[in-house]
Amino acid sequence: MTTTHPVDAPSNCPGTDSENAGKTDACVGCPNQSLCASGKGTQVDPDLELISSRLSHIRHVILILSGKGGVGKSTFATQLAFALASREYFVGLLDVDICGPSIPYMCGVEGEEVHQSVTGWQPVFVEENLSVMSIAFMLPSREDAVIWRGARKNGVIKQFLKDVDWGSHLDFLIIDSPPGTSDEHITLVQCLKYCHVEGAIIVTTPQEVSLLDVRKEVHFCRQASISILGVVENMSGYVCPCCGNCTEIFAPTTGGAQKMCQYFEIPFLGKVPLDSEITLAGEKGISLFKETNESSQGLKHLQNIVTHLLQLLKIATE
Repeated sequence: MTTTHPVDAPSNCPGTDSENAGKTDACVGCPNQSLCASGKGTQVDPDLELISSRLSHIRHVILILSGKGGVGKSTFATQLAFALASREYFVGLLDVDICGPSIPYMCGVEGEEVHQSVTGWQPVFVEENLSVMSIAFMLPSREDAVIWRGARKNGVIKQFLKDVDWGSHLDFLIIDSPPGTSDEHITLVQCLKYCHVEGAIIVTTPQEVSLLDVRKEVHFCRQASISILGVVENMSGYVCPCCGNCTEIFAPTTGGAQKMCQYFEIPFLGKVPLDSEITLAGEKGISLFKETNESSQGLKHLQNIVTHLLQLLKIATE
C-alpha cells in the first residue's frame, strides 16, 4: 500500500513528490494543498514506522468494509474472527468504528477493561486464541456517545494500530471499519502505508440501494491501492426456522453482488442468508461455530466463505 497521492486528493493530483505539489489548478480545494506546497507532504510520519514494526509479525491483515450501514458488516467480522479461531488460528479483532463500537457486545466481552503494560495496550481475550480491541472498553458506560471530530477519532485509530500489543504471534488481524469512505478509512490507509495488508472484504446486501454505495467502496479501494479479497452478500434470503426453505426478502433487482463482482472482475466470496442462528449468536455474544446446530444454513454458508477466503490467501484447508 504505497502511493504518493493522498486518498482524499483529487483524481488529477500531481503527487506529493512532484515539484508542482500543491501548486497546480488540480490542487485548489484539496485539504492537503498547504501541506504539499510547504514541501512537508513528502515527510514520513514517524508513527508509520512504529505501526509497521508493531504489525510486522501479523501474517494477514484484513479490512472489513461496507458502503452502507446496517448490512451486517460487524456481525460478519465477528463471526469471521470466531470461524478462524475455531480453525485454531490466532486472531485479533480491531474495532475502529469509533462512534458505533458493537464488537465487544457481539463477542460477549462487553464491560471488560483494557490494561496497559510496558509493551502497550493489552487487548481483551474472548478465547485463548482470539483477542479484541475497541473504544467501547474505554467508555464509562455502554450508553455514552462518542461525540468527536475527525482528528480525535483518527488519533485513536492511529494509537490502536501503534500501541496495541497483539502478542508475539498472530495469524489474522481483522479490522472492522465504519461504513462509508470517510476520515476513518483514510486514516487506516495512511497508517497502514508501510504494512503488508492482504486486502479488504466488502459486505453488502442484495438490493441496489446497498450495491450503489458498494460500487463507491470498490472505487475507494482501487484509488487507495487496497486489494479487494472479495464481496460477501449478506441477508441473501430468509431461512425459515421451521421448514428450512429460503425466501428472498431483499430483492436483487440489478443482479445482486455476484453480478456486480463480475462487472468489476473481483472475487465473489458467497452469500449469507438471514438466519435466526446468526442473529442469536450476535445477541448472546457467542461463536456460531461452537453453539450452533450443524443444520444451520447460516453456519454452512459462513464455513464455505471462510474456506474460499483461505484458498484465496493460499492457505491449505482441510
